[in-house]
Amino acid sequence: MKPEKVKDKIVAALEDVKGREIIALDVRKLTGMTDYMVIASGASNRQVKALADNVQEEMRKHGIRPMGTEGETAAEWILVDYGDVVVHVMLPEARAFYDLERLWSDRAVGAMEQPGD
Repeated sequence: MKPEKVKDKIVAALEDVKGREIIALDVRKLTGMTDYMVIASGASNRQVKALADNVQEEMRKHGIRPMGTEGETAAEWILVDYGDVVVHVMLPEARAFYDLERLWSDRAVGAMEQPGD
């Protein structure tokens, strides 16, 4: 499956479980590590875990398994790595502190896109 389609399916999976402030960053021109970073917030540790679990479950239905996951125990910031798409699901406090959107968008004007763009 093409990276853009994987990104779209991940965004849909996050929306299904009421992820907040979902954003997809196109980082193809910035790094060779991945094509997209998808960032979303959850209201609680439980929701952060549910969001990450739903992404993995939905992608599994399409035969796509993550290369790795991090942070599932504490569920303050869970990273799910699909190679071409990296998913960050975070509590609002962690998201504000690390400010990944600014970090990556400062490097390329127009790199951010909202779901449905």
